[in-house]
Amino acid sequence: MSNGRRVFVELHNCGIGWERPLVPPVTLTVSAGEYLLIAGPNGAGKTTLVKTMLGMIPALSGEVRYPAGRPRVGYVPQRGAVPEYYPATARDTVLMGRALLRLTAFRWSDEDRAAADRALTDLDLMALAGKPFGELSGGQKQRVLVARALAMDPQVLVLDEPTVNMDAVSARRLLRKLDELRRARGMAVLIVTHDIAPVVAYAARVAVLDRDRGLFRTGPTADVVGELTAGGDA
Repeated sequence: MSNGRRVFVELHNCGIGWERPLVPPVTLTVSAGEYLLIAGPNGAGKTTLVKTMLGMIPALSGEVRYPAGRPRVGYVPQRGAVPEYYPATARDTVLMGRALLRLTAFRWSDEDRAAADRALTDLDLMALAGKPFGELSGGQKQRVLVARALAMDPQVLVLDEPTVNMDAVSARRLLRKLDELRRARGMAVLIVTHDIAPVVAYAARVAVLDRDRGLFRTGPTADVVGELTAGGDA
């Protein structure tokens, strides 16, 4: 349900997978300003669902729609997807998010630098802007990657296992900050994770999938998590 909010993505009875569907047909919307949890065990099909939503791979059946046009997407990979000693400063890393908006060779504009500084400020990273990425702590690196995605001014922000290997305090701080930015910017935030515990306090809706059980379920987080827990599937 969009509740009157701008809808960025609509999936209608979509088969997701490669040669055959991983889970039952998926019907799901992503709207402005929502915090959506995409949950399931490792290998459940979470990444395949996200790639289908974003048009990176085609649906096997059904329909994927972008009612307002294809949205701008900021993607934050798992920490292991970025070299530990990335040869750039924190600010340079964030500026690279702006390069993804360009169709020609880039030269940083005042607008680019302002967007990068805004993202660094939003994540409380300005004091580290000139520090080499490789010298940052794990939590700081993760926040820099979020800032890089935010510098794109995304309509949909996707984070893949953002709290893996983070301590509980750092995880809560990051998830709370994402909630604040979601409200301030009106973007949709999608958290993809197998560990739902840190996220359920923030995400109003959840999509749970598990290819081994042939399961796809979506709805209000409290309802779905409660049902699955009662049924022994959580």
